[in-house]
Amino acid sequence: MTSELDIFVGNTTLIDEDVYRLWLDGYSVSDAVALRVRSGILEQTGATAAVLQSDTMDHYRTFQMLERLLHAPPKLLHQLIFQIPPSRQALLIERYYAFDEAFVREVLGKKLSKGTKKDLDDISTKTGITLKSCRRQFDNFKRVFKVVEEMRGSLVDNIQQHFLLSDRLARDYAAIVFFANNRFETGKKKLQYLSFGDFAFCAELMIQNWTLGAVDPQADDMDMDLDKEFLQDLKELKVLVADKDLLDLHKSLVCTALRGKLGVFSEMEANFKNLSRGLVNVAAKLTHNKDVRDLFVDLVEKFVEPCRSDHWPLNDVRLFLNQYAASVHSLDGFRHQALWDRYMGTLRGCLLRLCHD
Repeated sequence: MTSELDIFVGNTTLIDEDVYRLWLDGYSVSDAVALRVRSGILEQTGATAAVLQSDTMDHYRTFQMLERLLHAPPKLLHQLIFQIPPSRQALLIERYYAFDEAFVREVLGKKLSKGTKKDLDDISTKTGITLKSCRRQFDNFKRVFKVVEEMRGSLVDNIQQHFLLSDRLARDYAAIVFFANNRFETGKKKLQYLSFGDFAFCAELMIQNWTLGAVDPQADDMDMDLDKEFLQDLKELKVLVADKDLLDLHKSLVCTALRGKLGVFSEMEANFKNLSRGLVNVAAKLTHNKDVRDLFVDLVEKFVEPCRSDHWPLNDVRLFLNQYAASVHSLDGFRHQALWDRYMGTLRGCLLRLCHD
């Protein structure tokens, strides 16, 4: 009786990037082989179907053995079993932790728990991403969250240190962790036009300005939690719309500065008080967890949709927000300038991002 045995002998571990992508995308060996055949690899290399099958299986076995090391990337750097050049190690890590935009939009802001994981079948069907890939991406989000949630220091730095990700990918993971921790609503129909990049941009602004770490570098969970004292203080801003004299003076200052500069000046003038009440009332409500979660819903309802209804060009939105924020410094009866700047500096950036088409 004869038997066949496939043997591979070598020193440097070979990584086929195309096969790695197929493995990450959750394809079985047979599906991966079929896709490789379709790509024309047999004609290009002169290999047989049997050799291609064996080659694919060999790569898959290697990736499966590497996966436990990829769960804690520094271990990959210090192990001696697989001889992988540093550039290849970086590629393996970066691509393992990469994620699909369609997937992250479905889970952004949700609790990274078993309950959400049960929805992955539906998400897979909706997005066309294989269930195996959905699980890998979800488990990566959860793993990063668990490692950094109790750490002091910069969220981005902690992620880079413990997962060896590029700066851009670490910042994206920081946004995912921040949204999961604060449970911001992102799934409502009126928010569907917003991309992950839009939310990540806003997350970075909030982390830099609204968290505990923005004022106290030694605070626990500094970049994870919003500064509760800051949110409580935001109630003081209500005087801007509750005091009729301040509201009228604020409107007068903004209108005087923007007359002749806005294409939608008459619409802005007519709707100024409603817009101002909306922006200030959003601030005043952020002491409640539900209102924190609904921040983006409120911003779209109170500001973005009214501006769209009146066909504001983005440049007019920018001019208005700049003047709206700056004019408060000329209100003699207003005594919360630093608080206002901390709030509006971030909000202005977020609103400009939310107002894109």
